[in-house]
Amino acid sequence: MQAWYRGASWLWLLWPLSLLFGLASALRRRLFALGLRRAWRAPVPVMVVGNLTVGGNGKTPLVIWLVEWLRKQGYNPGVISRGYGGNSEHYPLVLNEATSAKQAGDEPVLIYKRTGCPVVVGPKRAEAAAKLAGLGVNVIVSDDGLQHYALARDIELVVVDGKRRFGNGRLLPMGPLREGKWRLATVDAVINNGGPGEAGEFAMTLAPGALRPVSSEGEAPVPGTRVHALAGIGHPPRFFTTLAEQGFILDRQLALADHQAVAPAQLAGLADAPLLITEKDAVKWPGGHPDCWYLPVNACLPTEFEHLLLNRLKELNHGD
Repeated sequence: MQAWYRGASWLWLLWPLSLLFGLASALRRRLFALGLRRAWRAPVPVMVVGNLTVGGNGKTPLVIWLVEWLRKQGYNPGVISRGYGGNSEHYPLVLNEATSAKQAGDEPVLIYKRTGCPVVVGPKRAEAAAKLAGLGVNVIVSDDGLQHYALARDIELVVVDGKRRFGNGRLLPMGPLREGKWRLATVDAVINNGGPGEAGEFAMTLAPGALRPVSSEGEAPVPGTRVHALAGIGHPPRFFTTLAEQGFILDRQLALADHQAVAPAQLAGLADAPLLITEKDAVKWPGGHPDCWYLPVNACLPTEFEHLLLNRLKELNHGD
């Protein structure tokens, strides 16, 4: 809801519901802390990449970066995910080359295609983690799941949208927060995606790669070309800004909700220019445009963050 970031006064009407949400969330955390509800611990280290706010903050590029970085350190990582937007006949679901975004969700399919690492999807993260551990991985990266306390974790990383931050700073549904900002003090690292950083935050930037074809066999459009743009991510304006900064002339900009699949009817009138989309949209692309390209992005993080991860992994009592 854009109202969360505009400071709309009518949101105070939702304050009682936010209070109830906060009480329920605190009670659940307390039950796990007291051992009245048990968290399952994996036989290998678990890294959780999450956020405090609803919507996309840039977790997926960080997950991909972590997988590639862990491999360079000699680990054999795998990824678990809730698989939002997917609908499989059975869980946990182990992804393969034939797995579609309709089955597993767009983000897990994107991660699998980019990294080739084992990816398991399931609404119960502990079950997904157990399945993944049985596949021979020695580090588990959880895409989201910071608030899923049924799965014990060894390292917690929180991604913050550097421009939108925490909106009005209120809990759901009055604001975008899943947990209070106090939670930042309990995690191992806070990663700031694309905005002015605050003390103690690690800056992450997203570097665009070369355009790749979705439904075109011709030459990729170059900066200075008039194009249309489409994005179904947590914050579409970020994608449009990236294209403009690269020099593309944006004619029409179609912003969809996060995880929303494009309908062919929405592409009507866009065939007169190349269409640029996100990699997340490409994995569930229905077709319908003759000259479509997607823009991959790669996360860039400072060496200080790498040192922190190495030290935390060395401190753990289990895993390689």
